[in-house]
Amino acid sequence: MRQMKLLVGSPRMLRQDHYKTSVYQTPFHERTSELNILNEWTRWKDYTVSTNYFRTDLEYFAVRNTTGVIDYTPMVKQKITGPDAAEFVNRFFTRDMNKIGVGRVGYVVWCDEAGQVLDDGTVFHIRENEYWLLCVERQLDNLENSAIGFDVTIEEITDDIACLGVQGPTSCSILKVMGFEGIEHLKPFDIKHYDFRGQEIIISRTGFSGDLGYEVCMVNDVALDFWDELFDKGKIYGIQPFGLDALDLVRIEAGLLVPGHDFMVAEEAIRPGSTRSPFELGLSWLVDLSKPVFNGREALIEEKKKGSRYTFVKLNINGNKPAEGAYLYNQSGKKIGNVTSAMFSPSAKANIAFASLHDPWKKGKDKIIAEIYYQKDLEWNKVMEEATIVTKPFFDPDRKRNTPAELY
Repeated sequence: MRQMKLLVGSPRMLRQDHYKTSVYQTPFHERTSELNILNEWTRWKDYTVSTNYFRTDLEYFAVRNTTGVIDYTPMVKQKITGPDAAEFVNRFFTRDMNKIGVGRVGYVVWCDEAGQVLDDGTVFHIRENEYWLLCVERQLDNLENSAIGFDVTIEEITDDIACLGVQGPTSCSILKVMGFEGIEHLKPFDIKHYDFRGQEIIISRTGFSGDLGYEVCMVNDVALDFWDELFDKGKIYGIQPFGLDALDLVRIEAGLLVPGHDFMVAEEAIRPGSTRSPFELGLSWLVDLSKPVFNGREALIEEKKKGSRYTFVKLNINGNKPAEGAYLYNQSGKKIGNVTSAMFSPSAKANIAFASLHDPWKKGKDKIIAEIYYQKDLEWNKVMEEATIVTKPFFDPDRKRNTPAELY
């Protein structure tokens, strides 16, 4: 009989006195704390990470103009191995995972039985019969429940693997001068294995910025050495750290969603109807209904027939006041949706937003008007600004795709 094995935690997390510490420092904290002159931190899962280092706008421009580095260590990481690993991931995720070959990364979503999104993330096909899932929410219980009958081992490796995002136009040049040969030939979503200080590190041409960039995964023992060499070699390329606030800006420009912000995670939703399906998030391209089995398939087939309740859109809003949390109305004053993320984009030079629309909005017939509140001189003011739907990412430079990547 085929069996599923579950491995949870690392030796550090299993100490008898583990309860005395609830929030940990990442392997890079010794360096990030020196650079965080604002002393602004937040909790991301079990770790402390920087929200801002010196100024959000300057950190943003480092990503867009030179290279920004962010500590991704708290990202939840699960390793799936075993003879049935390929069959299992194809069963768990909504897209056809057979198309994600060895040495490639795929963006994925997965659903509950009602076809509602549990989370999104990226799957790294590390080697034959080995996959890594990187995501925001812990998924061991969902993975375990779905793995019954499969010969796979599911291991939580979040605390064992340090991770950096190295993002921006000069990112490839920095990694190249560090000695990572052939890095410029990686295509978007490619993976390559390298040796660093006698340890294997994994570099993928991926990121959350919508720009040329890479993500680097390594064992904790070499984290500080890697950081030091990265910043030493990157000095002449304008390298800077950036925090979660700047990350939020670049990911909105790139059209990338965040669970718990742009949609409710199905497991955490309290009110019926507050969750979303992949179709309602503009992610239909991640759903392959021709697959015979995956979680939520029957519900999604039914939704395809009847139509979705919500429509996810990107908006270009008049004016310059960010519409964070704004209600949206049609020309008759009826509420037709709400904004989930918003910013004034320096790169697009536009007031941009993500929104979820619902009835009675009619595509091509109704106007979309945002009710925006902003504070000035301790007074709250309201403006009503018309918005138009945008179909492409707000920021989408050619360098994100060009292979080989441009070197400086």
